[in-house]
Parts: sequence; C-alpha cells; structure tokens
Amino acid sequence: SFLTGRHATETGVLDNETYFRNRHPDWITLPQWFRAHGYNTLRTGKIFHGGIDDTLSWTVGGEAPRLQDGRRPPAPRDPNRAARSDRFVVLEGNGETGGDYRVATQAIEYLERYGGEPFFLAVGFSEPHSPPSAPQKYYDLYDPAAIRLPPDFAPQPEPPLGFPEPSIRRRNADLFIGREASVHEARRMMGAYYAAASFMDAQVGRVLDALDRLGLRENTVVVFFGDHGYHLGEKGKWSKAYSLFDVGNRVPLIVAGPNVAVADVTQPVQLVDLYRTLSAWCGLPVPQGIDGNDLSPFLRGAPDLRSNPAYAVTLFEGKLGRTVYTDRWHYAEWDGGKAGAMLLDLNADPFETKNLADDPARAATILDMKRLLDRLPGGAVRQ
Repeated sequence: SFLTGRHATETGVLDNETYFRNRHPDWITLPQWFRAHGYNTLRTGKIFHGGIDDTLSWTVGGEAPRLQDGRRPPAPRDPNRAARSDRFVVLEGNGETGGDYRVATQAIEYLERYGGEPFFLAVGFSEPHSPPSAPQKYYDLYDPAAIRLPPDFAPQPEPPLGFPEPSIRRRNADLFIGREASVHEARRMMGAYYAAASFMDAQVGRVLDALDRLGLRENTVVVFFGDHGYHLGEKGKWSKAYSLFDVGNRVPLIVAGPNVAVADVTQPVQLVDLYRTLSAWCGLPVPQGIDGNDLSPFLRGAPDLRSNPAYAVTLFEGKLGRTVYTDRWHYAEWDGGKAGAMLLDLNADPFETKNLADDPARAATILDMKRLLDRLPGGAVRQ
C-alpha cells in the first residue's frame, strides 16, 4: 500500500503472495515515480515481498517476480516450523553472515557509487523477524529476568472478555506456534526480539555513518519506519498477522533531513501518506489517484490541524477487518460489523483492555467513527 500510495481496499492485496501488477498493471509505484523524474532508484533487501519484487520500480537491484498463476509460489511446508518457533539464532562475530548485515553493506556500496547523483535508496531490513537473529553481544543487552511482561499477557492467544472472536486468532503464526508460552519463555523471547531489533538498529547506523562519511547528510531525506507492529505476548499473541489492536498496527516513523523541523507528532498518520509527502518534499508532482495526506506541515514543525484519520485493514478467515484512528479513539469492525466491533479509548486505556462498542454512552462516538471508516477509499477488497 505505501509503495503504490493506495489503501489495501483499493489494491485488493491483503497477503504476501499477490503481485499488484496482475490487478493494476499501469500503476506507478513510489520509487518508479522518482525514477521517472531522474533519480537512480536503488533497492537492497526486502522492500516488496520476497519473490514478488517489481523491476519497473528500480534502476538497480530489482528482481523479476517469481510467479505461478500470477502469484508467488507457496513456500514448501515446513513440518518442523512449530517446533522451532520458540527458538532464536545467535550469529557469529558482528553478524556478517546475517541478511541485514549484507543488506547494509549493499546500501553503503550504492551510496558510494551513486551518491553524486539524485538517488532514491530503499533499504529493507528484515529483523526483528521469526526466528529472531543477532550476535551474542546484542542478547547480552537484555536480561530476561528484568523484562516486564505486558499487563495483558496471556499464555496463549484468545480474544479478551468482551471482544469479538476475530480480534485475536487463536493460533500464533510466528512464535510459540501451537503451544502456550510460560512466563520464563516469554521473557526470553522478548529479550531475543529486542536483541534482533538492536542488531538491525546497528545496521541502520552503518548506513547513516556512510551517509555522513560521504558528505550526503545535508541533501538527503532519511525516512525510517517499520511495516507492521507485533504482539509480544499481548493478549497471548506472538505474531504480527490478523491483528487490528494498536500494538499490531502502530509502527515507528522517523523523518530527518535538511529543513526538517524537530517535532514529536502525536496525531495519527499512515504509511500510505509517504508517497504524497516525499513527492511534495522533493518538489515532484503527485500522480492522480494517490491516497494519503501530505505530511509536510509536520515536517515544517507546524501541527496539522486537519486531524486526518488513519486506517488499517486485515483479512481474517475471509472476513475483512477495518480500523480507523483519531487522536483519541480507535474503532474496528469485521465484516461490516456483522462479525463484531470494538471501540477503544487510547487515552484512558492505552493497552486496549476494555471494549466500549456496546456502551450506550458511547453511541455518538461509535457513529462518528463508523462515518470515518466509511471514508476509507475502496471500502472493500476488490476480488
């Protein structure tokens, strides 16, 4: 969605197997737009999903999509995946054999080769991922005994009391697959996840160090973000998929560069906003049909008084789940509300433990949130 500048309800892509150009062959992606305006567009690591890269987007680093009947071929079934889902990987040395280390090395080489020309460099790190992977020194940063479990920790995933069934899938997809997680195991896994995140952070640092060494910091905009949130035991869940809770939706988003003001933005924004924002910030026009908002007012240090809502979607057992955020409220519903809904007060209940969707006192708020949800472009997945 962020690469095409369109919500998933418009792309029709809610999995990691569908190549978007099978549905929309003429759409122009964010890097493709920069390429069309004289930039070298450079890819290293996981930007589109593995096996479904888009060669039209890149001048260097693109890979032809590996498709079968228009989709990425399914991965061979791993009969031992569940047994390995409670483990982590210790990389040797500084992690030179790890994928993210190699991705950073390639990014540095791109900067050295193309830094004298306009460039759009996309660096796709995979960590933290399952299984978490990092050198030992990063695991040593986190003592499992000192790690606090989330207040809504549960040994296995299940919808909390008062929440609809689709709100939590009852089987984990990434960690602790098919079994409970004890308190001790949960703390060890949280430490491993943090270690993998710290290893990835060090690779970001290597790339930024190269940017400084090459004298490129003063004319380069750097955007750092994650592609999804992640449950680490919240409500018993140990995965990213199928969740519309805030912990599964919220991601870091940091923008730095020349003339970017220092500001801590608390209003909701979306990754789909990046297409319009980066185009505007770099003086490019914006192609027709793009969703999202221009976040330039935030980058200039001024609050955006429009308070635009933010959206996310998921597909759970064939039922479309949609959610919308405002400054205070978070509302979600599945199958148009027929499979359940939840209203959450982010100010009073940041861990989202109380569903207010059936509270008569919140009827007006629910109506307002439903109206905002109906503004989600596309409205439903196009089959």
